[in-house]
Amino acid sequence: MERREGPYGEVVLRSRGEHHEIIANGCFLMDTSDGRSERLLIDAALAALEGRGAPSLLIGGLGVGFSLAHAAADARWGRIAVVEREQAIIDWHLDGPLSRISGAALADPRTVILHTDLIGFVQTNGESFDALCLDIDNGPDWTVTDGNAGLYGPRGLAACHDRLKPGGILAVWSAQPSEAFEAAMRNAGFEQVRTEEITVARGVPDVVHLGVRPA
Repeated sequence: MERREGPYGEVVLRSRGEHHEIIANGCFLMDTSDGRSERLLIDAALAALEGRGAPSLLIGGLGVGFSLAHAAADARWGRIAVVEREQAIIDWHLDGPLSRISGAALADPRTVILHTDLIGFVQTNGESFDALCLDIDNGPDWTVTDGNAGLYGPRGLAACHDRLKPGGILAVWSAQPSEAFEAAMRNAGFEQVRTEEITVARGVPDVVHLGVRPA
């Protein structure tokens, strides 16, 4: 449907029957056929914050909009900030075919879209959140661009830790479990580290890695 060259490479939006998919630098990122794991990313974070009034949420990666739409549909969330570095993806949501998924969420006064790189944002922005829900790659072991790997290492996890309020939750989507990433989260000071799974039709399950910044 559309192909664009951006500062991080090529981004493509394709249609496949009634569904759409996003390809970045030849790597399949996500499609609109099944948003269960993206919704789990949001639900698991909110469950970990039970009892906290109007928690603030940072979503890393707009994608096809499932995570944003699911968060905005829940009145318990407070401010919802979405960091997306690809202008093409933002445009496909604002006035393109993906607006059918995210339109109501983008109109929600709690929602703000930040056109910037997630890694730079967490390392330099002073704002803190109750939850960080990150989905910018196919996981810690399968990044879209080489530079993204820094998010899952000591410096990136330390920055995520700093962006969380005490007792806040980090949730990271992955196309496969990673024991090494769990260990890295513990080494970065996160507690209650665990992994929740979503069974898929074929292959290993999608997962959400979770860890809490100590209160």
